[in-house]
Amino acid sequence: MHPDQSALIQNLALASAMVAVTVLIHFWGLIVLVRVMGHTRVRLRADDNTLGQAALLVLVVFGLVGLHTIEIWLYAVLYVALGAMQTFEESLYFSTVTFVTVGYGDVVLGKAWRLLSAIEAANGVILVAWSTAFLVAVTARLRALEHDWLKPRD
Repeated sequence: MHPDQSALIQNLALASAMVAVTVLIHFWGLIVLVRVMGHTRVRLRADDNTLGQAALLVLVVFGLVGLHTIEIWLYAVLYVALGAMQTFEESLYFSTVTFVTVGYGDVVLGKAWRLLSAIEAANGVILVAWSTAFLVAVTARLRALEHDWLKPRD
């Protein structure tokens, strides 16, 4: 097998494993968030008041940020473990800007692992979109709980 083909297969295998791991983390994280929301909703009286709904929304946003943090850090750890980055700080910075597809380009991977980082970007787009859809659904659900929120007060 040609060395380039071997490197490609290695990149794709590792990238596929990372996509699988991050998607599963996200899936189970959302399930945990839904469970926490169910228990917290009662304590915050989110069915009754706007402040409780707002607190629940903030909880969801922090939960989503936490999930993305875990996923980004996993990629950062992988880059350091592969020797693709010199320091963890550099790796974490690169992983963050790649995951959210900002891609400043001031820190880049070498040719050996650049396909892995491209797939991280695609993975990040999908997971951020999934989080956005989840947040929109939660917000819509909470707004449905608001009674007469559009009617002017007398």
